Amino acid sequence: MDIFKKTLSLLIFSFLSLLMAQGTLADTQPIDASKVDTQAEIKYAPKKGELATPNPDLKIDSVNEKFAEKYPRQYDSWKSTNKSTAADSAIEQDPRMIVLWGGYAFAKDYNKPRGHYYAITDVRNILRTGAPTDANTGPQPMACWTCKGPDVPRLIAEWGEEGYFTGKWAKAGAEVVNSIGCADCHDTGSKDFADGKPALRIARPHVLRALEAIDKPFEQSDRTDQRAAVCANCHVEYYFDKTNANNVVFPWYKGVDVDSMEKYYDEIGFKDWEHSLSKAPMLKTQHPDFETWSMGTHGKNGVTCIDCHMPKVQGEDGKVYTNHQIGNPFDAFESTCAKCHDQSKQTLKQTVANHKKDIKEVMIKLEDQLVSAHFEAKAAWDAGAAQDEMKDALQAIRHAQWRWDYSAASHGGHMHAPDVMLKVIASGLDRAADARRELAIILSRHEVKQPIDYPDISSAEKAWKVMGIDIEKERQAKDEFIKTIVPEWNKEAKAKGLLINDEPPVK
Repeated sequence: MDIFKKTLSLLIFSFLSLLMAQGTLADTQPIDASKVDTQAEIKYAPKKGELATPNPDLKIDSVNEKFAEKYPRQYDSWKSTNKSTAADSAIEQDPRMIVLWGGYAFAKDYNKPRGHYYAITDVRNILRTGAPTDANTGPQPMACWTCKGPDVPRLIAEWGEEGYFTGKWAKAGAEVVNSIGCADCHDTGSKDFADGKPALRIARPHVLRALEAIDKPFEQSDRTDQRAAVCANCHVEYYFDKTNANNVVFPWYKGVDVDSMEKYYDEIGFKDWEHSLSKAPMLKTQHPDFETWSMGTHGKNGVTCIDCHMPKVQGEDGKVYTNHQIGNPFDAFESTCAKCHDQSKQTLKQTVANHKKDIKEVMIKLEDQLVSAHFEAKAAWDAGAAQDEMKDALQAIRHAQWRWDYSAASHGGHMHAPDVMLKVIASGLDRAADARRELAIILSRHEVKQPIDYPDISSAEKAWKVMGIDIEKERQAKDEFIKTIVPEWNKEAKAKGLLINDEPPVK
């Protein structure tokens, strides 16, 4: 154990050294969203009576196609996100995840992210949303739509937050049909937008509250912070407040780093689910990209998501516009990385690849420790362990897996803040070691032979079987849902004028 910790320390030190030698960055005022003023006015999640009410004055046109004629370059580049077609299964490539998310829907299906064009398609197709047959059935709440497109802020404006968030996911099947697009980030009805200005806007009230909690109120922020904040509509950690209207809340009231958010969750007694093996009260991290970016080199130097993923480019007609394809910065190297760095494209790509490889290697070590801990906890329960003697071990599992998931779910964490990722994983390994030490004592106390027999989870099929998931049944139900229910949703949406020509692709 001591040798492994020393290895981690050396890894962290080497990455910090690499970052210092990585080249000149933009000379702008730093932003550090992890530093939160404890005297800020809003420091708590909203109660039901504090949720936003319907706002008839807020008009949101959610149909992306309507802006194609006036802004053809931006629209065509946005639509080019359909080129990111691969819907690769992350859990089939790494079956440990099936165990780590035991008892939670992510154990059934979790894919690597692809283009924004597929946001509606992917949430319809993913096994996690089940196969609802009407507006009141299915496993997921309305909040599962919240990041998927501009129909969401339109509905919140029309129904209010309580009206929007209350109910099952299928309630809005014929309403949320336009993928992430124009009105998610722009005030498309404003004069500024009509005049060709960005007119950036955040129309989701829960995002505005979160930004106020970290002393970054949107309307008072400068252009740099606003450009980053629009991406925080979705690329963040969040939870559904089950004590309220199942509304979305960002856990930023103590800070945006992994320890501060964990402390907030612990203090309010929140859990996403109870693990089916270990019975630990688990947290499911979403995609804390804004948070990790804000703590990384780019965030601290005012280099935003837009600078790297949506650069200004010159069209064939010589006109300059913002590329809305939202791609890998290396695909437009001269317009992105080369604006600040003097290293070659190949050198920077190799640096990032090394970061990713080394972080992944340590992350897998943490996964292995967590998988063992869940099975060991089950063995302890089976041997008659009591709740009181299991409490500390379960809390350590919760904290360790929160750190693994924070690292695994962060899109591009190896690029945004590799030093932060390594520190988070290292602290997760420490907590996993705490959990397994506690469990070893409990197992010995109950005379359980160690090491216990760990089941074979070397493939997704084997892992699903171990975890009691009938994956073929889930897939058949989803196929029937896509064939029968989804066409009705599209038909109804067209009748309402929410779809003009293009329907969300089937796959």
